[in-house]
Amino acid sequence: MADHTPKSYFEEKIAKKLANTPDLAKQVNGMYEFNITGDAGGVWTVDLTKDPGSVVSGGAPAGTTAKVCKVTCAANDFMNIVTGKMAAPMAFMSGKIKVNDVSMAMKLQKVIG
Repeated sequence: MADHTPKSYFEEKIAKKLANTPDLAKQVNGMYEFNITGDAGGVWTVDLTKDPGSVVSGGAPAGTTAKVCKVTCAANDFMNIVTGKMAAPMAFMSGKIKVNDVSMAMKLQKVIG
């Protein structure tokens, strides 16, 4: 993957992982709304409420009844986490990644790892 940006990571790598791991949706049963800030940032939603999961650009649909874990992270920190240069728990403890649902955050590594 020549283009190492959050957009390419969500739309290529995570989309491929969801297609190759159909039971991931059953394990998580919720949505992750990623708000990636800074250069190359954006908002993506990983929907794991039905098999197989999906990745869409933009926020979680208004009025959804699914559990939504909002994840906020700077683009460079996000890329360091997903490429293994920074451990997700350390990023969380140092405030580099913010989540509103810790129980869903515990399953996040299955999705982005």
